[in-house]
Amino acid sequence: MEFGLFIQGFVPGKKAQDPREEYAAFQHEAELSVLADKTNWKYVWVTEHHALTEYSHISANDVFLGYLAHATKNLHIGSGIFNLSPRVNHPVRNAERAAMLDQLTAGRFEFGTGRGAGSHEVGTFNIHDPSSTKAEWDEVAPEILKMWKTTAYTFKGQHFAIDKPHNVLPKPYGPSHPPLWVACGNPQTYTKAGSLGLGALGFNFSPIGDMKPLIGAYKEAVAKCTAPLGDYVNDNVMITNAVICMKDRKRAREIAMRPDRGYLFSLVCLYHDTFPKPAGAPVWPEKPIALDEKMVDAAIAAGALLCGTPDEVAEQLQHYDRTGVDQLVFGFPNNFVGDEAAECIELFGKEVIPQYDKDPVHRTKRFRETVLKR
Repeated sequence: MEFGLFIQGFVPGKKAQDPREEYAAFQHEAELSVLADKTNWKYVWVTEHHALTEYSHISANDVFLGYLAHATKNLHIGSGIFNLSPRVNHPVRNAERAAMLDQLTAGRFEFGTGRGAGSHEVGTFNIHDPSSTKAEWDEVAPEILKMWKTTAYTFKGQHFAIDKPHNVLPKPYGPSHPPLWVACGNPQTYTKAGSLGLGALGFNFSPIGDMKPLIGAYKEAVAKCTAPLGDYVNDNVMITNAVICMKDRKRAREIAMRPDRGYLFSLVCLYHDTFPKPAGAPVWPEKPIALDEKMVDAAIAAGALLCGTPDEVAEQLQHYDRTGVDQLVFGFPNNFVGDEAAECIELFGKEVIPQYDKDPVHRTKRFRETVLKR
């Protein structure tokens, strides 16, 4: 099992209206990524969200990823996601951005794709029916691969067209193209991802136990994939969760019980209105649920939270390992204050990750290099 960070530019409360606070949030998350690069973490995923106040202020994630390309050496940097709707991003621009990042990182880019977080976000681009972006993704995804393989690309489809031959530049660093991923917000998308040989970006609301059938469906489908969308199969399930790893058990649990702990989740439930969410989940501006000791224990037992000392967290991770998760990604800084996020990242990276990830080579790199062996 591999591990990564999930970066989104969370700027809560009154800070959301202050550009200096946005700057501070961006700089902090960049610093956390650089720290992760030095402490055994393998991935950092950066969101593309639009007009989602407080929840995520990173809209131009290619710019953020370009910064990280120069600031890191080992991390694979991923788009979580690039929106493939031509009404949001023209397909040529997505092909250019992805290939450019692959070049700048010498093959460390992970190409995560999707259709947007919900009706409010896609409404920014006058998309009033979020389901209409499904057909767009289906048309655009294979065409980006063709853009990378030809020097005279043309296309006439239902959602975009390139009338005269153009050489879309640059081409990916190689070998072949970056690992391909798709955001899986709904259960059926896991099966679709597996059948296309794509990695599944599991931006999930559910405890890990509830994810087992979805991961199982993905693994069954990917095992049968003989005609992947790309040049190779990226057999990978990434799942998001939360971790509070501290040397002192009591301190870790106190962080988990802070009254603002659930504020980010209430924003998730507000904006991600096309994703299934648990019954009774607080939707902003409903007051978030504050955890007590018993609720922390229940969240840990259900696989909805990793919390405690490095030894405790390592033991809790066994549940994720048994479920078939290939990559586990954590959002930072959430409700950490001061240097707590950095402390957690460094401690988890040095004391927990080596117990689960003993391969120095990224899983996606191994898949990508299979192209050279053919």
